[in-house]
Amino acid sequence: MTGAALIAKHRLICIFTAFILISNVSPLYANERITWMGCGISRKAFMEEIAKAYTEKYDIKFRMAGGGATKGIRLTANGIADVGGSCRHVLRLNGDIVSEEQGVTMVHVAWDAIVVITHKSNPVKNISSQQLRNIYVGKISNWQSLGGDNQAIDVNVRSSSISGVSYMFRMLIFDDPHFELPIKTLQHESSGPLEKNIESRSIYGIAVTGISSARKRAVSILSIDGVYPSKQNIASGQYPYFRPLYMVVLNHPQQKTRDIMNYILSEEGQAIISQQGTINLKEGKKLEKRWTMTPLIQQVP
Repeated sequence: MTGAALIAKHRLICIFTAFILISNVSPLYANERITWMGCGISRKAFMEEIAKAYTEKYDIKFRMAGGGATKGIRLTANGIADVGGSCRHVLRLNGDIVSEEQGVTMVHVAWDAIVVITHKSNPVKNISSQQLRNIYVGKISNWQSLGGDNQAIDVNVRSSSISGVSYMFRMLIFDDPHFELPIKTLQHESSGPLEKNIESRSIYGIAVTGISSARKRAVSILSIDGVYPSKQNIASGQYPYFRPLYMVVLNHPQQKTRDIMNYILSEEGQAIISQQGTINLKEGKKLEKRWTMTPLIQQVP
């Protein structure tokens, strides 16, 4: 082999080696996958659209699964998920984060609100905060007491008291995340089946869920104390039961995790969140000062 041929061969080997090395370290290649798990409300509200846009832009595929906020936090903490979705903050016991939820950072990406939903045919469209509490403690058990039909109220709830909806509902409405409901309820494993039951089967049912997913269902969303949970009313703080939505990552995440998180927090990612009807960080700026339960982190660790 001539000297020129050897040089050309060496050059080709270097180029090929460089390509392999770049492919192994860069997240922006087709082999890379991001595993996202957790909050079904966040998934239905905007995460599916985020994933679609990210895949189209960078050719990164996603594995996505719901299952609730608790799974989103804990499956990220133990390394099964790259990113988790959560609509509650981490749990604490005697001031310390519970062991199953340690080692993660809750990155605030959007705002949601706890809302009350009923079947579309239900004539009741507004209840007071006190009436809501009375329903869930059994003091009001018939729709007639609220101006509706003479029918029993079927209360639908999440089966887990530490799910994102259940936990934040108890905290926001009863000021006690451990409040035990003293009534008989119809329980659901996740928000999707709960919403679907109200939408298609439970004519005299009632449930609480997140506005970000409820608005995509054919259900009736009730006003509370005369205030409808519109995007504007939630963003202004006029509607009372607002809450943060989080993406959960390890305290020391992989580069591919940093990349998708930076995309979600970017102008493009935040625009997708807003276009899907969810309140993004800029739109919810007024809510930051009103939120006092937990610190809000809006950057990737």
